[in-house]
Amino acid sequence: MAMKILRVFFFGLLLLQFPLFQVVRCQSEIEADVEGSKLGIVREDVQDFVGSNFKPAPGVETICFFPRNSAKVVPAGEKTELLVGMENVGESPLNIITIEASVHLPFDHRMLVQNLTAQVFDNASVPPSTQATFPYIFALSKFLQPRTFDLVGTVVYEINQSPYQSTFYNGTIEVVEAGGFVSVESVFLVTLGISLVVLLGLWIHDQFKRISQKTKAASKVEVGTGTTDASMDEWLQGTAYNQSSSKSKKKK
Repeated sequence: MAMKILRVFFFGLLLLQFPLFQVVRCQSEIEADVEGSKLGIVREDVQDFVGSNFKPAPGVETICFFPRNSAKVVPAGEKTELLVGMENVGESPLNIITIEASVHLPFDHRMLVQNLTAQVFDNASVPPSTQATFPYIFALSKFLQPRTFDLVGTVVYEINQSPYQSTFYNGTIEVVEAGGFVSVESVFLVTLGISLVVLLGLWIHDQFKRISQKTKAASKVEVGTGTTDASMDEWLQGTAYNQSSSKSKKKK
């Protein structure tokens, strides 16, 4: 009975660790987590650029920095800032339109976890042969499970009124619980360790019980013993058996 309960308990913990339930959360619920932020309010004149898939322009290089966060640790539900560096080695200036990003499962980028809000820029341009850095602030859903995800970030820009798009980051981030020292995975591992110790103790107790039963069964073998009863000797006095025994003792 105890083993069945523990198996059901393990199955429940494994279900809690399954990440796919995060994918189906409503996008409106995700955007509502960023309370008081103006990120994601995209003007009507740039709506056509958000979520588009343009080609990168030749002569434009991008790079990404996580300020004071080389481990790329992102607390769920809190704002995180990264810096997008752009270098224009072309002959025409470029105008930054939006910076946007999305979160995916590491083993399959087709599984979208969250579309992050788009940061819109006004009058942000990079002249030829110039480098510039632009901030991008985003917030993951507070319901996102602590674990490793892939972040894909893109920047949309114009050169001579033609739209282009470059990917500035396509790599992993470590999502953690905001302001907490104990994560769900830590609780799961501790609980799993305690359960394994309990199972090991039950197994050792069962083995010890079996060995004890075998030892008791072996000790129940009957062994005959010889006894001399004094009352029996008195009862035989004067009989032929007693006399023959006395004669044999005298001969000896």
